[in-house]
Amino acid sequence: MGKRGSRSQSQLLNTLTKKQKKHLRDFGEEHPFYDRVSRKEAKPQICQLSESSDSSDSESDSESEPEQVSGYHRLLATLKNVSEEEEEDEEEEEEEDSIVDDAEMNDEDGGSDVSVEEEMAAESTQSPENVALSADPEGKEDGEEPPGTSQTSPEEFTDAKHESLFSLETNFLEEESGDNSSLKASQDPFLQHVNKELKEKAIQAVTTNPKTTHELKWPILGQLFFSSKFQKLETFKPPKDIDLKSLHLQKPLESTWTKTNSQFLSGPQKSSSPFTPLQKELFLIMNSYRDLFYPERTALKNGEEIRHVYCLHVINHILKANAQVLGNNSRRRSQKFGVGDDDDFRDQGLTRPKVLIVVPFREAALRVVQLFISLLEGDSKKKIIVSNKKRFQGEYGSDPEERPPNLKRPEDYEAVFVGNIDDHFRIGVAILQRSIRLYAPFYSSDILIASPLGLRTIIGGEGEKKRDFDFLSSIELLIIDQADIYLMQNWEHVLHLMNHMNLLPLDSHGVDFSRVRMWSLNNWSKYYRQTLLFGALQDAQINSVFNKYCVNMQGQVAVRNVPMTGSISHVLVQLPHVFQRMETENLASVIDARFNFFVNKILPQYRDAVMSHTLIYIPSYFDFVRLRNYFKKEELNFTHICEYTQKSGVSRARHFFLQGEKQFLLFTERFHFYKRYTIKGIRNLIFYELPTYPHFYSEICNMLRATNRGEEATWTCTVLYSKYDAQRLAAVVGVERAAQMLQSNKNVHLFITGEK
Repeated sequence: MGKRGSRSQSQLLNTLTKKQKKHLRDFGEEHPFYDRVSRKEAKPQICQLSESSDSSDSESDSESEPEQVSGYHRLLATLKNVSEEEEEDEEEEEEEDSIVDDAEMNDEDGGSDVSVEEEMAAESTQSPENVALSADPEGKEDGEEPPGTSQTSPEEFTDAKHESLFSLETNFLEEESGDNSSLKASQDPFLQHVNKELKEKAIQAVTTNPKTTHELKWPILGQLFFSSKFQKLETFKPPKDIDLKSLHLQKPLESTWTKTNSQFLSGPQKSSSPFTPLQKELFLIMNSYRDLFYPERTALKNGEEIRHVYCLHVINHILKANAQVLGNNSRRRSQKFGVGDDDDFRDQGLTRPKVLIVVPFREAALRVVQLFISLLEGDSKKKIIVSNKKRFQGEYGSDPEERPPNLKRPEDYEAVFVGNIDDHFRIGVAILQRSIRLYAPFYSSDILIASPLGLRTIIGGEGEKKRDFDFLSSIELLIIDQADIYLMQNWEHVLHLMNHMNLLPLDSHGVDFSRVRMWSLNNWSKYYRQTLLFGALQDAQINSVFNKYCVNMQGQVAVRNVPMTGSISHVLVQLPHVFQRMETENLASVIDARFNFFVNKILPQYRDAVMSHTLIYIPSYFDFVRLRNYFKKEELNFTHICEYTQKSGVSRARHFFLQGEKQFLLFTERFHFYKRYTIKGIRNLIFYELPTYPHFYSEICNMLRATNRGEEATWTCTVLYSKYDAQRLAAVVGVERAAQMLQSNKNVHLFITGEK
């Protein structure tokens, strides 16, 4: 009987891997990740317990599966007899086994495809929080409920296969790739930021302290405004030369960044500095962990430059944060410190996600992930492991043949709407040393990449049962790229996201509170969060988000360059421009004041049939609905085109307007942003409000020459503005002329000769 029992124990032991044996020896049971789950109900077995067994053991055994528990105890008894030499051999072979296992789970190009059976098995074993926040709402329209906010379905993807490989709790820092010297440096900006302790008096004074500001001029960025609500406001100027070692980049970024960024470097600049002049100044601000607002990011000019530099900052932050956690895991395992030194190991937040990158389209998410891979891989012969790479490329890539070959649009349109332009997505990315895990569950991810719509559908609204925003509780780095596009999508989604940033989680999600930083437990995470905001224009709504929600203790930096020449200089037709100023009491009354001014003073001038072919440009959809209802009520001869108009409706409206069958055409800015159609037959232009994008003003004005029938003398252009439109007015007419117009109470008439 004894021989047979020992033989069965040895057989069970042989079926386990080195990792499973080690976990069994340390914790007395197998890791839950390796539980064998069967769809068939297990037959109950009666175990005879000895009289010496205490009641607590019998209670715990009765709650779990008897056959697994008894197996654990038999294996544990066997492992206790292992010699010390065998333990050392297992630790030396553990790293080799992990490399072999990783290689088997990935194909040649680093991708890993999971079969339907494996996905179903993973769903049956995953935890509830991972079910609620899986990776991606694939194949869903905007109006449909994504999988993350509904019951789990077979399409819901959770990469349970790689869960243990990317777990921060069960992994340790490798000596060969985890050089921790940069983390130990006292001048490391990352350590200075996360280890800085705020006092409760300083937090309480933030709400009452006035914001102190200081203005500096940098060579490339221009006018910078440093501001802070904390007592000390520190400013600095960029050095002429920059050394990579002084930036405290984590390995292997010092070697991989030069190759990744080589496409923007040329000539002597390539050998002197690994950054372009713009990247150097931006990264110096990012690396100081200050909030940054840069409103001059354009898809044509510097968009990719900026994406490269903030991806470098993200990877540098994640590698340092994870290296700190893994290093402390190794220190705790070696038991160098006693029980009373738990505060030395506080190195994480209440949830694992540390970085949130908000981008408008899947193509942008694809480029961000590709940069992550390039920054970790570089030119080394050893390829990094990327799980689920094929699936990611299939869902976030695009087919060039899908785009019509004869579609002619402006260059900026082609640059923005390139690749996959789906705006409903979210994906979790886990990074551990030299491996990347795509489609990781949110609570097992280091980086979240999502669109505002993708986040809105999972955050939910007040009163909804299926909602979750705990994954935003410990975000340390928030990047909102191409913020101007969200004005064309739905700005409410951005505001909804900001209102749920860095709130205390409703569930613990298995966190070890002895490892959580004190400022995170005190709900002070928003004072440590760095926000990087990039856009293509100065807008009041974007400025409001930066001023209201960015309260980083390190301070804020905003680029405020005034446009000397406006977009009106790009108008190529001879056209008189009449800027009519309306008076308003306050900002809240601007909407009603504009409507009343238009109805009572502007529209009567165009009611005559002589003033036909009048296009009314309306930036706000709410103003469009209001005007459309008014025109219907007054039974005016009009047609309309908005972003929700079907193709057939657009064709009819354009035809009726060109032929003069309809006197007015109501035209929304969002339709122009997404389609860029040339409207023919325009003779009279009315800008109900100044355009959001300055170059839209010249584009609309230049549409008049699309049907040149010798009617140039009758063309007109009328623009409505108020004192609250100072930024948009300066972008159209220039800052000097805008200042004169705002000081004067008279209407301004401008005549642009242009080019024939």
